[in-house]
Amino acid sequence: MRAGPRVSARKPEGQVRIIGGRWRNTRLAVPDLPGLRPTGDRVRETLFNWLQPALPGARVLDLFAGSGALGLEAVSRGAGSACLVERDAGLAARLREQVGKLGAAGQVEVVQEDALRWLARPPAARFDIAFVDPPFAAGLWNQVLAALPAQLSEQAWLYVEAPHDAAPALPAEWRPHREGTTREVRYALYQRRAAATLTPP
Repeated sequence: MRAGPRVSARKPEGQVRIIGGRWRNTRLAVPDLPGLRPTGDRVRETLFNWLQPALPGARVLDLFAGSGALGLEAVSRGAGSACLVERDAGLAARLREQVGKLGAAGQVEVVQEDALRWLARPPAARFDIAFVDPPFAAGLWNQVLAALPAQLSEQAWLYVEAPHDAAPALPAEWRPHREGTTREVRYALYQRRAAATLTPP
């Protein structure tokens, strides 16, 4: 008896859950894709404790959305709206499906686009909070940090997640607020300084 064709085993999908707010315990699929690394529950709980005073009514940008965990968590906890930018067509389709299941199409926009191309567009409106957690191997930090301010309000909050040994140096307009570490990453929250407070070179 001849053996049939060998079928390669596919890794089962993971899940991440929304941990607070009106969609608490909603589970989001996490496909096994290169560079897709959702922010873990413990880090997100810490981050949103830091951000809670700024969340009500805020406009939120989740620039490398992936599973959508950060942007959807923000809206679940009171943000007014969120824009989820995701380059991968399959992930963007999943995000739209999830937004539909949550009945959140009026608050959450999913944009399938390369992050740098999206940042180059004239802003339709400024965001109050931005989550920036690009694939670590992509080397996008300098380009993203240079283009991002045009999309943000004058006193916006910025969350960044990066490897311990390659954390980006942020421009002077960003004031460190809080930071933490896990075994894998350094995560930090910054607030944009008002232009009047910056010392000219």
